[in-house]
Amino acid sequence: LRRLVPADQQALLKSLALYADALAQDNAAKATAGQPDASPIVEGYRPGCIGDIAGLHARFYAEHWGFGAFFEKRVATELAAFAAALPAEGKALWLCVDNGRALASLAIDGNLAEGTAHLRWFILDDGCRGSGVGRQLLARAVEFCDQQGFAATQLWTFQGLDAARRLYESHGFTLVHEATGSQWGSQVTEQQFTRPG
Repeated sequence: LRRLVPADQQALLKSLALYADALAQDNAAKATAGQPDASPIVEGYRPGCIGDIAGLHARFYAEHWGFGAFFEKRVATELAAFAAALPAEGKALWLCVDNGRALASLAIDGNLAEGTAHLRWFILDDGCRGSGVGRQLLARAVEFCDQQGFAATQLWTFQGLDAARRLYESHGFTLVHEATGSQWGSQVTEQQFTRPG
């Protein structure tokens, strides 16, 4: 700057300030576009979603709870059978999708003849946590169950998933049963929650 005359110094500083503002606005726009809450929630099967959902479950539960291949296989096979039947009455799958990849999911596996629904495969990528995506997915599921006229919606989880439990309870689910079990391949305190229709 010392080699420039004062008028050129001012012009350069003004240009640099404009450039810095433009970069800041561009970065802010990219950050907003990349946030999970800017990603659309879509209903129904999308190519690749089975692998995405199984992978989200496998990574989260392996890291936090030590679940292994048994759990991942169970999620993948049961989800694949469910997705193959879609669309079907009383059944729905919602995904939060970004660039073709499922970052969050929730399904309702309902039986209209019995009047009951099973909430399943509720999972969020770490980047979605705290963004409101989970609350949006659960709200859609509850609304769907109410529209279908289910007498009850049930879900099975286990003790220690406190954030999920608070979210379930805020949507009318209550704990109705608790026992030690190993249906997911590791011994945990399994919990059943129910929401009346």
